[in-house]
Amino acid sequence: EVQLVESGGALVQAGGSLRLSCVASGFTFDDYDYLIGWFRQAPGRERVGVSCISSSDGIAYYADSVKGRFTMSTDNAEKTMYLQMNSLKSEDTADYYCAAAVGWDRNCFKYAYDYWGQGTQVTVSS
Repeated sequence: EVQLVESGGALVQAGGSLRLSCVASGFTFDDYDYLIGWFRQAPGRERVGVSCISSSDGIAYYADSVKGRFTMSTDNAEKTMYLQMNSLKSEDTADYYCAAAVGWDRNCFKYAYDYWGQGTQVTVSS
């Protein structure tokens, strides 16, 4: 059984930083074709992609709204993915979810992920 558990969400002032973590069990990032990503959902809005990686090229892709401020990384040995968020803005306030899938696709934002974490809340005060 695959489980994803996020942590690191908090209340932070605008301009501050947070690092979100997502620990995976029953899933590894380097054994086969996979996609992993971070998504967020603000109150009253649809869930949108923030950053993702596809094993097809191993490149981290970012939504335009977070480019230059957020960095996605992985620690394969710890089976953990991270989202470093710097220069946070009030519009970054949302519930953040990590996701994973076994598969191959060049568009890691559009893929129908199989596994989702429970979410962690990020609130940025202005």
